[in-house]
Amino acid sequence: MSSLHGVSLAFLLAWGTAVGVDLVSWPQAMISRPLIAGAVTAALMGDLEGGLRVALVMELFALDVLPVGASRYPDYGPATVGAVVLAAGQPWEAALGPAVLLGLLAAVLGGWSLQWIREDNARSIQRNAAGLAAGETRTIARLQYAGLARDVLRSFGLTAVSLAAAAALGARMPMLPSLRIVTAVAIGAGLAAAAGGALRSAGRGARMRWLAAGAGFGLLITLVR
Repeated sequence: MSSLHGVSLAFLLAWGTAVGVDLVSWPQAMISRPLIAGAVTAALMGDLEGGLRVALVMELFALDVLPVGASRYPDYGPATVGAVVLAAGQPWEAALGPAVLLGLLAAVLGGWSLQWIREDNARSIQRNAAGLAAGETRTIARLQYAGLARDVLRSFGLTAVSLAAAAALGARMPMLPSLRIVTAVAIGAGLAAAAGGALRSAGRGARMRWLAAGAGFGLLITLVR
């Protein structure tokens, strides 16, 4: 892992917080996608190629997630920031696997934190039920800003935990050939997750035919190259 200075750490914390808030609260500009979150983090760390590899594998897992309603789902954005930081500056064949594992664990933690936010927001709405029933604008605005503030705090905390874990693991992780097995498993698991999500989303009929055609075309291009 590349060393972190005060300025770069501040940028990473700010970026991870923005990425986490983007998932649900604001502005929902898709910067929470692992590929985007990881690309910017990789640029900040000065290892764009290695960081994009980690971000791509994390994106494969995220493709199987549809963040809607009250369903529980991992938060891959800030988790990808920590994963890319762990892999930055190290041989990707050995670093990618442990980095993705860290990212997946942090993403699950992020899913739990989202549940906490929902429960806290629900309690806040109950406490202000009278004002909401009366249609008080100040009450509505206060609840909205309070919910956004909670999500900012959640995203900052998740990013900080991910970066701290990356720093701790990066200082102790030996670059041994055996770690390449972890990388192979991580890539295979990501491909399996993406394929499973695609099959479930496609269902039957025309969408499944288009999926098969796209997969076949992609395989053909790979073989020709």
